[in-house]
Amino acid sequence: MTVGTLCWLIFSLFAVAVQAATLTLQSPRFTISASDASQLRSEPLSLGHKPSPPLSLGSSDVLKLTFQVVDQEDGKGVQPHQTFLRFYDEVSGEEGIQPVKVTTGGKAKFELNMARPPASLPPTTTDPLRVSLYIGSFVHNPVEYELFDLIVPPSQPPAQHPDEASFHVRPEIQHTFRPDPKSPPKLISAFFAALLAVPWVVLLGLWSHISPQVPYLFSPSILPFIASLAAFEALLVWYWVALKLGQVLLYGAILAIPTALTGKRALAALGDRRLGKSSK
Repeated sequence: MTVGTLCWLIFSLFAVAVQAATLTLQSPRFTISASDASQLRSEPLSLGHKPSPPLSLGSSDVLKLTFQVVDQEDGKGVQPHQTFLRFYDEVSGEEGIQPVKVTTGGKAKFELNMARPPASLPPTTTDPLRVSLYIGSFVHNPVEYELFDLIVPPSQPPAQHPDEASFHVRPEIQHTFRPDPKSPPKLISAFFAALLAVPWVVLLGLWSHISPQVPYLFSPSILPFIASLAAFEALLVWYWVALKLGQVLLYGAILAIPTALTGKRALAALGDRRLGKSSK
């Protein structure tokens, strides 16, 4: 046997095995009953075409669907991995999925009671629902069957979610900002600046009359401390003109170090002079 013949034989056996692994429905049937258990309609289902007219349920009617899932080749019952019905509204696009329980022998039974419809049933209108059956298995090909069209009473529209408005475009927020404060006229600013300088003029005038004696004010041990204090005053003026608070705190922290050192030295020099230890 050549290699080509062997490959063809293996491919043929594989094709036969794949074709054999197909599922089908046996004895599918639906029954519609009223609330008093009286039978309104009962027909077998054909997998080739949908029943006519479409199935119609009242507000208290019950739909029962029965079938058996079998292997198409040997006719034995099979329990698929997944079996569910799909209710689809072609007009609105709404759909619902309802699992169907299948026994180990492949027998299945589904019941839809319109007095207590399942939550999986989509919102309905006067348009029919397209009902399809989906079957999936690990060892068989998946299948889909269009069973019938179903007309049910229109349902109430679904309640709006409390956060529904958060998922839509909201109106643009228009921020209103307060206009920038305007500086007063320069003439008024100059007037108040002069008003603040008046006490200093009075102080200097009175000081000139009493002529206080400060012989050690400009000595080498005290002058650096005076210069540090003057630097602090200049920093405050600079803050008033241009600086920000963070900058003032930073520069003030830097100036505090030499001010503390020179102040300690100035106090020590004054103490020595009072004790007569220095003539400077």
